[in-house]
Amino acid sequence: MGAVTAHAEAHAGHELSFWRKYIFSTDHKIIGIQYAFTSMFMAVIGGLLAMFIRLQLGWPGRSWPILGSLFPGGMPGGEMTPAFYLASVTMHGTIMVFFVLTTLLTGGFGNFLIPLQIGARDMAFPFLNMLSYWLYPPAIIVLLASFFVSGGAAGGGWTAYAPLSALPQAAPGSGLGQTLWLVSLALLIVAFLFGSLNYITTVFHLRARGMSMLRLPLTIWGLFVTAILSLLAFPVLLAAAIMLLFDRLGGTSFFVPAGLIVGSVPVDHAGGNPLLWQHLFWFLGHPEVYVLILPPMGMISDILAANARKPIFGYRFMVASIVSIAFLSFLVWGHHMYTSGMHPLLGTAFMTTTLIIAVPSAIKTFNWLATLWRARIRFTSAMLFALGFISFFVTGGLTGIVLGQPPVDIYFQDTFFVVAHFHFVMASAALFASFAGTYFWFPKMFGRMMSERLGKWHFWFSFVGIYATFFPMHYVGIMGMMRRIYSPALYAHLRGVQPLNVFISIAALGLFAAQFIFLFNFFWSLFRGPKAERNPWRATTLEWQADSPPPHLNWGEHLPVVYRWAYEYSAPDAAEDFVPQTVPSGESVPAGDGRGHAGRGGETPGGTHGSAHGGG
Repeated sequence: MGAVTAHAEAHAGHELSFWRKYIFSTDHKIIGIQYAFTSMFMAVIGGLLAMFIRLQLGWPGRSWPILGSLFPGGMPGGEMTPAFYLASVTMHGTIMVFFVLTTLLTGGFGNFLIPLQIGARDMAFPFLNMLSYWLYPPAIIVLLASFFVSGGAAGGGWTAYAPLSALPQAAPGSGLGQTLWLVSLALLIVAFLFGSLNYITTVFHLRARGMSMLRLPLTIWGLFVTAILSLLAFPVLLAAAIMLLFDRLGGTSFFVPAGLIVGSVPVDHAGGNPLLWQHLFWFLGHPEVYVLILPPMGMISDILAANARKPIFGYRFMVASIVSIAFLSFLVWGHHMYTSGMHPLLGTAFMTTTLIIAVPSAIKTFNWLATLWRARIRFTSAMLFALGFISFFVTGGLTGIVLGQPPVDIYFQDTFFVVAHFHFVMASAALFASFAGTYFWFPKMFGRMMSERLGKWHFWFSFVGIYATFFPMHYVGIMGMMRRIYSPALYAHLRGVQPLNVFISIAALGLFAAQFIFLFNFFWSLFRGPKAERNPWRATTLEWQADSPPPHLNWGEHLPVVYRWAYEYSAPDAAEDFVPQTVPSGESVPAGDGRGHAGRGGETPGGTHGSAHGGG
C-alpha cells in the first residue's frame, strides 16, 4: 500500500511528461493498453504465418511469385521450402500462444482491469509493472530476429521437443534460430512472473473498503488465480529453457541421450533424457491452456450478466470451479505423452484427472446457460462474442474428453484432430473472449464507443469462418493427416482429402480477412467513435463508476466504498435494473442514471423486469 501511496503523492498536482505518461509509464491503464497494442501487432504477424501454412497445405507445390520476391530465402522462385514451412508452423504457434493470447489477456486486460475493478489507484508495484511490459518488446525483437539468421527461425514446433531442439546441427531450424527462440521465451517468462507477483499482491492488499474476496467480480477471480498458476508453472519452463541452452551451448546432456548420430557423425553427448523436456514443458504447457482460459471465463461471466440483465448464476460455484480447474491443471500434463512409452497404469491416472477436470468446466458452462435462461438478452457485439466463446469452449471441450482417453489418443496423436481440438478450446475461445472484452471495455479504455454494426459483421464472419476452418480438421485428422506435414500430396492415403484441405485454406483466408473489419472498427472508433458515457452498459462493477477514460490514479480524492456483490441486476425493489457496488444497502441507483448506448437493436433498454435471480 505504501508503494502506491508514494506513487500517488509523487504524481498528484502536476502533469507528467509525454514520455513518462505514454511510453515509460507506471500507470496500470497505459501499461495495459501498451500490452494490447503490442499483442495486436503480434497477432497480425501470427495470422500471416498461419496463411503461409494454409497456402502450402491447400496448394502444395504451387508457386507464389509475389511471396517469392518478398521471402527469397524461404520461398525461392515462389515455392515454399520445407524449412520455411516448419519455421512458419513453429513461430505461428509460439507467437499466438505466448506473444498474443497470454500477453493480451493477462498483460492487457489484467493490467487495465484489476485496479479499477477492486477500487485501487494502481498496481502494488507500479515500477515493476512497467518493467514487466518493457521486457516484452525485447523478447519480440529477439524472436523475430531469428527469421533473419543463418538457418532461419526455429523449426521444431512450438513445443521444441528435444533432441531436435537440443542439437544445433540436427536440422536447419535447429541452429541459431532455436537459440534465439529460447532466449526470447526466457525474457517473456520473466515478464510474466513480474506481472503475476504484482497481480497477486494488488488483489490481496489494495482492495477498496468493503470489497471482500466474495464480492470480487469473476474477471478478477480469473486473473488472480491465473497469476498464481503462472507463478507456479512458468518457472519450470524457464528452468527447462536454461537447461536446453546449456545443452546447446555448454556441452551438457540434460536432454540428449547417448548413441545419437546426426549426418553420419556420432553426437558427443551421453546421459540425457528427451522425455525430461516433455515433462518439464507440459508441466507448464497444460496449465498454460488455463492461463488462456481462466481470464476469459471471468470476463465472459461479467459480460453475460451485464447483457442478460441477471445476476450470474451460482457465483460461489463459479469461484470454486475456477480454483478447482487451476489445481487440477497441475495433475493432467501426462495426457500429452500417452505415446511416449508411459506405463498403462500411469496413463490411466492421467486419464482420470483429465476427465475430472471436465466437471468444474461443465459447472461453469451450465451456470452460464442458467444465467441466460429467461433473460432479457441484449445482443451487443460483446454479448455475441461471449456466446461464441461458450460455443467454441463446448465444441473443443467435447473433443478434449475424447483425446483424454489413451486408446483413442494414441490413434489421434499428432494428427489434425488434435489441431482442431486445441484451436477450438484454446485459440478460438480465448480469441473470442478477447474480442468480447475489447468491445465491452473499449468505452472505458478510450472514452469512445465502437461501431455495433461493424462489430456484428465481424462476429458473424469470424464465427462462421472458425467453424469452416477448424471443424473439417477433425475429419482430415480421422483420415490420418499428420500435423506439421509439409505436403499432403506426398502420401497416397491423403490425396482423397485434398479438396477438403483446399476448402479449409479458403475458409482460413476468409477468416483472416474478416479481422480487418475489427482493425478498422478499432482504430476508426479510437478517433471518430461516439463519446462514451461513464456507464454505457449500465453495469454494476466498480470500473464503471470511474470516468471514461479514467483519470490518472483512477478515483480522484476519495477511493470508492463497496456495499454489495458484483452482480446486482434486476433487483425487485430497485428503481433501475442494476445497482452498482458503490450504492449503500437499502438504496438504489437513481432512475435514468447510467443510460448509455447499449440496447436491444441499438435502443437503450430501461425499467425493471421480473427475471428470476441466479444463485449468489
